[in-house]
Amino acid sequence: MRWFHYVAYFFGGAFLANAVPHFVNGISGSPFQSPFASPPGEGLSSSTVNVLWGVFNLAVGYLLVCRVGTFELRRTRHVLVLGLGVLLMAIMGARAFGRFHGGL
Repeated sequence: MRWFHYVAYFFGGAFLANAVPHFVNGISGSPFQSPFASPPGEGLSSSTVNVLWGVFNLAVGYLLVCRVGTFELRRTRHVLVLGLGVLLMAIMGARAFGRFHGGL
């Protein structure tokens, strides 16, 4: 296993975690922050934009985890690296979105 496979799994986890709030808010019909809002990351984007952004993040996460190297759920190291990417992105999202939704 090459070192860059682990980098891909880490960022794959981050993209997968970032897909969740955008996709869930989008399919719920709720506007939500996105990089395409004005100002970026602070203003609200439409539910359609958030569904598209969530699906894009899901696709990139899939490509990084399933198409780079050979990710195996039974390999603890693979899961830990992926989980670390998920955890760090989730904490960053909680802090960033918490400013606007009272979660800080």
